[in-house]
Amino acid sequence: MKLYLNPNLDPYFNLAAEEYLITHTREDIIMLWRNDRSVIIGKNQNAFAEIDLEFCRVNGIKVVRRLTGGGAVFHDPGNVNFTFISPAGGQLAEGMRAGGLDFAHFTRPIIAALGDMGIKAELSGRNDIVVPTADGERKISGNAQCVIDGTTMHHGTLLFSAELSRMQGALTVDPEKLKTKGIASVRSRVANIRDLLPPSAELESAELFMNRLAKRLEYDFSVSAESFTQSVSGGIEALAKAKYSTDEWNLRRFGSFDKTSRKRFAFGSLEVALTVRDGVIDNIAFGGDFFGVRDVSELAGILRGVQYTREGITKQLDGTEVGEYISGADAASLLALLL
Repeated sequence: MKLYLNPNLDPYFNLAAEEYLITHTREDIIMLWRNDRSVIIGKNQNAFAEIDLEFCRVNGIKVVRRLTGGGAVFHDPGNVNFTFISPAGGQLAEGMRAGGLDFAHFTRPIIAALGDMGIKAELSGRNDIVVPTADGERKISGNAQCVIDGTTMHHGTLLFSAELSRMQGALTVDPEKLKTKGIASVRSRVANIRDLLPPSAELESAELFMNRLAKRLEYDFSVSAESFTQSVSGGIEALAKAKYSTDEWNLRRFGSFDKTSRKRFAFGSLEVALTVRDGVIDNIAFGGDFFGVRDVSELAGILRGVQYTREGITKQLDGTEVGEYISGADAASLLALLL
């Protein structure tokens, strides 16, 4: 068994690390890690429907798809993540309930470690770790599992000192009409572990919390924490570049939906109806009480077949006099409506 204390904060690298370790090792692995600001979406989710992509862009929040199902979660350096990887017959999977996923099995050592720190946590529902408080349960951890070629992976979050306001902004879905395929995230009342700890815990930072958790896991599993070798790091970096940092994996895997948006500008009201298929504008139509000297259907034709991203739309509209189709409008107006 190996226990990796992973200091890398790049979410592309860290999500790639899980897949690399699953596919390149045949031993039990525990990994503790943190990410810079990012939204980690489930394998079967539509990023366009689950998160506010414009909020993420403005605030420098990366969007990364993971291997497991479930809902979208917010990560930042105040959030400590844990990963258990165990091949068939592995030590970590020993005693696991047969014939399916077993969240209770893999969260048990985490809940025990929290207990040592003075947090009375428990598994709630399907995959959350919560702490009962005077005003109800507060979620401190979301968990997910998958099985790949006989190897089980379980990973979870531990909110220690996360920026909860940014979490709310990133995970707020646009209230406009949106029909989508995929799994919707369930929003819960959350809390930071730091705010629930007794003063005697003396854990002021996420780094100290992660180190304390590592010490408990070292004791439980008779293993010493280590870092990735140069060879393993190189393999992970290559996978991150080829897959986990790409729009093809993160955005367009489930990028099919129909959307209607309406906004009022100084030049009048403008409405757009569009269909996006695998991240590409498949069909689009404009309406509203605006004026124009050219047929707006020509503008719609310019945008069909374009990647549904800020960069793709901006590049396509370069050199196009949008105001000729919608008097008073410009490319920024269209971006505000489309995105």
